[in-house]
Formats: sequence, C-alpha cells, structure tokens
Amino acid sequence: MDLGKGIRAALAKITGATLVDEKAVKELTRELQRALISNDVNVKLVLELTKKIEKRAIEEKPLAGFSLREHVIKVVFEELQKLLGEKYEPKLGKQRILLCGLFGAGKSTSVAKIAKFYQGKGLRVAVIAADVHRPAAFDQLKQLSELVKTGFYGVKGEKNAVKIAQDGRKALEKEYDVVILDSAGRSGFDEELVRELREVNNVFAPDEKILVVSADVGQVAGKQAQQFSEALGGLTGVIVTKMDGSGKGGGALSSVAVSGSKIAFIGTGEKPTDFEVFDAEKFVGNLV
Repeated sequence: MDLGKGIRAALAKITGATLVDEKAVKELTRELQRALISNDVNVKLVLELTKKIEKRAIEEKPLAGFSLREHVIKVVFEELQKLLGEKYEPKLGKQRILLCGLFGAGKSTSVAKIAKFYQGKGLRVAVIAADVHRPAAFDQLKQLSELVKTGFYGVKGEKNAVKIAQDGRKALEKEYDVVILDSAGRSGFDEELVRELREVNNVFAPDEKILVVSADVGQVAGKQAQQFSEALGGLTGVIVTKMDGSGKGGGALSSVAVSGSKIAFIGTGEKPTDFEVFDAEKFVGNLV
C-alpha cells in the first residue's frame, strides 16, 4: 500500500466513524502506524509521531467552528507537516551550488533539473563537470547542459576534480549568475570521497551544498544526509529523486528531515521539468 492510500485509509476511521471518541482516535493512530511503517518510516519516529497525534487529538479543544472530526484530521495534517519540515525557500541571486551524492542517486540529472529551475527564474546558469570517476559522467552532463541550454565547463580525461572546480569557477562566475558543480560520486561513502569533497568544497566555496538521494533507499537517506553534512561542514538542502514511483518515499523524506537537513527539492520523473521545490504542506495535502 502506498503512503497516500495508507493515510487515507487511516483517516477513514475518523471520517466514517459514527462517534469520534478516544477509541476512534486510538484506532486511527494504529492505522497510521501501519501505513507509515509499511512505507519504511522509522518505527521509533512513527511511535513518537502517533503519540503526539493521539495526545493532541484527545486533549486539545477544537478551534471555534471545528467539529471534533475536523479537529482530529487537522491534527494529523499538522503533525505530518512538522515531521517533514518547513517549505524550502531557494535563494534567487548570484550563487555557486555544489551537488553531491552516491552513484545511482540521479545526481547528474538533478544538476540539469536544478539548472532548468533557476533558468526559469530568469537567471543565467552554467554547470561544471567535476565527476571524474564515472566514465560516462562528462558526456552525460554535457548532453544534459545542451538539452537545457546552460553554460558548460569540463575537461574530458582530466582526473583532478579540484583543478576542474577551481578553473571552472574562474571561467564561469563572471558571465553566469548560478554555477552548479556536479561533484564525484562513489558506490559507497568512504575516506577518499570525503577528502575529495572537502578539497573541491574549499576551492569552489559554494553558497549552497546540496545532497542528492534516491527515494528508494528509504531510511538510509537520513544516514547519507548525516555523513555528507559532516564531510562538508553542513548541508543547505537535500534533493530526493525518484519520488514518482518509490514506495519508500515516506522513509526517505522523514529520515532526511529528522537528520537535521532540509528537503529542498523533489524529483518526480525523468524530464528536466519533473522537479519542484519541496513544500511539506502541499506534499501532505496531496497524500489525501
């Protein structure tokens, strides 16, 4: 059962109840627990969340004009929104953005998507191909940059990511408003990746440091956010990709949010336009 379907089924326990009382609220929270846990949301987190919902639903007085049924539904919405974090507000101005992430997360595709997003805000955008470890990375990013019509900097065959980052910054930052660097990924988080990321971070001096994670990794997304945040001295945001078909989207989103990192954007498909600013209120609203 997908997350939206599960939450709708849980809420039906209240909307369809003849009497909204403590028993009905407890039944609702049990159904919510099943829905969230089956969508890979951390068990401890689920128990904390549903405990808050149950306490508020039973103890708080409904707002003027609200029925008890409407009050309970409002509480569920508000607590789910709190869990996922605040709406992300992207900076719209001259900036350098470093994208990082492991292989398979959709990092290069996300570079093109975020480039397209800022172009749509009237900014001049260029990208830097600094993923020197994946053989097809240079060609892929060059093709993507041509597709979305951005500036491009890369040196095919160059294995020094730090040099590319430094030279790319010098070559592009006067002409372009937004310069996005596609850093190297790995199949797993290791010391070599941390060393290279820190060196690239030092010479590129990004205003935004954004991690790309795939929704299908579930709760592991939170661990990745913590690891990359420690390596880079903090993240300013996280892009969660593959939100179009993953049953584990809830696990990825919630684990990133509770790791202390902000969810900045979500990728909802393969096209450059299948990309949106994350808004917890809108996201939760779309689930029901």
